[in-house]
Amino acid sequence: MTPHFSRNIPHSSLNELPDTPFYYYDTHLLQRTLENIKSCIAQHDDYVVHYAIKANTTPTVLSAISSKGFGADCVSGGEIKVAINAGFDPGKIVFAGVGKTDKEIAYALEVGIFCFNVESLPEIDAINEIAVRKNLKARLAIRVNPNVDAHSHPKITTGLNENKFGIDIPHLLPAIRRIQSLEGVELIGLHFHIGSQITDLRVFETLCERINELQTELELHNVHLQHVNVGGGLGINYKEPHLEKIAPFCEYFEVFGKKLFLRPGQTLHFELGRSVVAQCGTLLSRVVYVKQGSHRKFVILDAGFSDLARVAMYGAYHYIENLGSSDMSARPLEYCDIVGPICESSDVFAQGRLVNQCRRGDVVAIRSAGAYGITMASTYNCRPLPASFSDLDFTFDGGKLR
Repeated sequence: MTPHFSRNIPHSSLNELPDTPFYYYDTHLLQRTLENIKSCIAQHDDYVVHYAIKANTTPTVLSAISSKGFGADCVSGGEIKVAINAGFDPGKIVFAGVGKTDKEIAYALEVGIFCFNVESLPEIDAINEIAVRKNLKARLAIRVNPNVDAHSHPKITTGLNENKFGIDIPHLLPAIRRIQSLEGVELIGLHFHIGSQITDLRVFETLCERINELQTELELHNVHLQHVNVGGGLGINYKEPHLEKIAPFCEYFEVFGKKLFLRPGQTLHFELGRSVVAQCGTLLSRVVYVKQGSHRKFVILDAGFSDLARVAMYGAYHYIENLGSSDMSARPLEYCDIVGPICESSDVFAQGRLVNQCRRGDVVAIRSAGAYGITMASTYNCRPLPASFSDLDFTFDGGKLR
């Protein structure tokens, strides 16, 4: 259980850290990740990557991503504003979501986003009405429900027939004809997103096969599209983040390069979120108490599910290590339940987890927290939102934090 966080924060400075809990982002790792993505798609002029804003909206993180020229995938008007303020080109923003409000649609049209990913006939009609009123033309991609099982957690699976997202294939052609009959909208593509935290790349092969079949069928009806958007979903290694800090982007893109048959002139769009930012983020917390129960030892942190909700919501796994102090090598390994202070029984980060012996005041690192950590945080129990820092914020002078 060797700590691997100390490259940026020496043990001698653990007592000098800001008040916990807080999120810490390794911008060096983020930059390496972004460069890896760019390298993997360098030979594909027809590939466009949009970062899924919902994964992390920390300004330092967004600035690094927008500076590389990536587009943005947004699911609310607020996210569109955040993306534009962070330097993303509105002409590279796609707007998804099943419940876009009239106000959000109007704003997106006004700033000139690239495309709406639409999910129902009522939404198509609403966008058309607002676009006509503004004397504008809205570009649409229909989100298709391909009925592909992502084999991930039920709460993050989005491509099955029983999910609320998208338009089922039998209803696709009528939706296309509806768009073609309207004055204020233009159909430019199809959009797919089958789920999140997908680690079996064969799932994406199945998606490619479904898209190939669908495109062939649509062409029989004289429907030819400029863009195909395959969403995101690429997973990361939560179990061993120190062994796989960067997701297998090249293998991921290679699946689509080999299995998806793009038509001449078609552009392929991706909406990556978790895989871009998860591994660069860590939630740091301190041990408040160590409590011995009848059969379990409880390590009570000052972080709770108001700071990181994924475990309580999904039963998600995060690698946890005790950074402790300089004498960590002498600490024995112990099984314990690592819990938070929230007045809910679900406020548990790990049960029966083997970590170096914890003592009051130790610093504990919860890894792979860069995605859906701070963006899902709340003020439940009237707790303040956790702060965010990065290696750009911390400098050291003789081992002291400044």
